[in-house]
Amino acid sequence: MLPQTQTESQSQSHMEKAAERTRSYSMYALVGVSLAHLFNDTMQTVIPAGFPLFQQQLNLSFSQIGWVAFVLNVTASILQPLIGYFTDKRPMPALLPVGMVFSLIGMIGLAYSANMAALLLSVTAVGIGSSVLHPESSRVAHLAAGKGRGLAQSVFQVGGNTGQALAPLLVALILAPKGQHGFIWFTLLALSGLLIQFGVSRWYRPRVVANREGKEGKTAIQPKTSGIADRRTVGFVIAVLVLLLFSKFVYLAGMNGYYSFYYMERFQLPLERAQICLFVLQFAGMLGTLLGGPLADRIGRKRVIWFSIFGTAPFALLLPYAGPTASMLLCIPIGLILMSGFSVIIVYAQELLPGKVGTVAGLFFGLSFGMGGIGSVALGWLADMTSVSLVIRLCAFLPLLGVVAFLLPKDRR
Repeated sequence: MLPQTQTESQSQSHMEKAAERTRSYSMYALVGVSLAHLFNDTMQTVIPAGFPLFQQQLNLSFSQIGWVAFVLNVTASILQPLIGYFTDKRPMPALLPVGMVFSLIGMIGLAYSANMAALLLSVTAVGIGSSVLHPESSRVAHLAAGKGRGLAQSVFQVGGNTGQALAPLLVALILAPKGQHGFIWFTLLALSGLLIQFGVSRWYRPRVVANREGKEGKTAIQPKTSGIADRRTVGFVIAVLVLLLFSKFVYLAGMNGYYSFYYMERFQLPLERAQICLFVLQFAGMLGTLLGGPLADRIGRKRVIWFSIFGTAPFALLLPYAGPTASMLLCIPIGLILMSGFSVIIVYAQELLPGKVGTVAGLFFGLSFGMGGIGSVALGWLADMTSVSLVIRLCAFLPLLGVVAFLLPKDRR
């Protein structure tokens, strides 16, 4: 009996160690895609953060700046849902490092763009890199999540928000003193992301088969539980979520693209000081993203979603009338609250549409970029026709649209 007991004990010990290694590798993969998201969003956000620099060196109008933002965001907007839909049917781990290759090309192009056409081609490459990264990296986060999907999506998303927070600071430290050629330093981020995504793809590849089998099981039973009423409910919920994304990302397009101009014009302060204000906004957003997912796991996703948009409104409405110091202080609650809901919206939609992880991630990341791009063009045209001051004041009303989140059905925990 004793040898048998020892054998069973050793077998159980080996199983526990194997399970622990699996959890560790899953955590490494989750942290890896979060870091890659950080590098990607730093490179993507540094472009609008550097708009004042492009305006000076390439003599661009506000409308042209809006078109640069449009091309950057809409490139990602169009491709992301398509990539997400395709990779739901056939996951492609090799796409993870490929996205960083496009971002590397884009950063080199930005450093040496001498005209509007070259600038647009460069931001197109960055947009393609971003569109490739988000759906597959979001799927990796979903696979590595276990039961804490809200937390895992927040860890993934907080990487992006950290990159967005660092971008204005890097503009002040690198681009402001070095000029346009300073973009060449951002190739180091692309190369680092390339190495990380290559490692994550090696973890991801063996899990593709198991993930496909799980999806087939869900697909087999889905038609039995879905009907016309369900489809109508899904359509209504998606429409509400899209409206919430519109209010959030058009507001952010106004802040990221034009608040620097407003800040410099109103307070007669240099670009570096304006970038610090945006850094405060994005850094607070990083903390909000990290807190939003776990909070939604505990109190429900709907509550966090409506508060993340509508709760921003009082602070956003005050911002255009605040002084330089008060503006920085107001950016803290704006970023903290507004950014807390995006990862929660994605998980909410993924649970609404089981088996469509990549499609949902691609759709919502794509919509966020697309709406930001269209908003940038519209706001740039309005700034040329009227003033940057009016644009910032109008954007302040957008978070009031968060009231429609009360129409969302309660999520089933």
